[in-house]
Amino acid sequence: MQIPFFELNRQYLDIQEEIDQAVAEVFKSGWYILGEELKAFETEFSAHCRGGYAIGVGSGTDALQLALLACGVKPGDEVITVPNTAVPTVVAIVAAGARPVLVDIDPKTYTMDPERLESYLKAQQLPLKAKAVIPVHLYGHPADMNPIIEIARKFGLRVIEDACQAVGAEYCGARVGILGDAGCFSFYPTKNLGGYGDGGMVVVNEASLANHLRMLRNYGEESKYNNAVFGYNSRLDELQAAVLRVKLRYLDVWNQRRRSIAGLYRDLLADADLSLPCEAPYARHIYHLYVVRSRERDHLQRKLKEHGIITSIHYPMPVHYQKAYQILGYSRGDFPVAERFSSEILSLPLYPELTDEQIAYICHCISV
Repeated sequence: MQIPFFELNRQYLDIQEEIDQAVAEVFKSGWYILGEELKAFETEFSAHCRGGYAIGVGSGTDALQLALLACGVKPGDEVITVPNTAVPTVVAIVAAGARPVLVDIDPKTYTMDPERLESYLKAQQLPLKAKAVIPVHLYGHPADMNPIIEIARKFGLRVIEDACQAVGAEYCGARVGILGDAGCFSFYPTKNLGGYGDGGMVVVNEASLANHLRMLRNYGEESKYNNAVFGYNSRLDELQAAVLRVKLRYLDVWNQRRRSIAGLYRDLLADADLSLPCEAPYARHIYHLYVVRSRERDHLQRKLKEHGIITSIHYPMPVHYQKAYQILGYSRGDFPVAERFSSEILSLPLYPELTDEQIAYICHCISV
């Protein structure tokens, strides 16, 4: 049996007629940027998040950068996040002119440890250079937002959720993305809600922030040819919006299938020599990735490949190990949890189109 890590064509074939029709309607309209498809998708996405104003942008990275700028982050400010995130989180901080600061993670959820966040802030001299914190809802599991928000408010920080891997996930019954000052989403093709190219969304609760973001994404225009602020070119186009409108109708079903597959993995791997993903009591995990840990990670990955099963690693190096970010001044050993896990984590195939038979085969190959 051959099982790829992703198989995006299967999803397209399942909904091909609807996708083709949606794309054809855009071509017929002759309108490709900032049109009715985007307006409709923003409204529908906001409803899916159960609140907020949604602003479509060019990518998840752009969403984070523009959210930081809209929240008042300026050159020289610090923005706090985690070392085990995808590098684009940190790329966005740097693009906003800020300095990334890292704090270690909770060993069960792999998300920001609120105690480490508070310890870092308490140790800083006043006035604080930190102006914002970006908790990452990694792999589809929400960060523990209530204590993070409480700590951030105590120290006067904005909270920007990196929900790029967590569309539809829930924290204490609320959808992620509307818990802090801004929530940022990615529609990269492999995401739970993926387009056929790059795309992103910022969701905010304040109308003034929403208006600022709309200007930032479109050259800083308050109205046509009237540039009120410095801006950027970062707009979710009509073709992607049309595709995503179709897919959004299926998202909850797809996420539930992901949860069912995760449950099957959990049952079939209960006796395997692995650490399996947890779901905290406050969370509804949507399993963008199914990440296990093994002290024999590299051997396990090779063995699965020999059986036709392709896996991946998210992510093989913490941010501060990356050559580009050694300038931050961190050393090996500064973030022991994230560093240890980077040598143990392995992402198994998980997408809604996988069959129970394929999952059973993967688990059999792990266990033999």
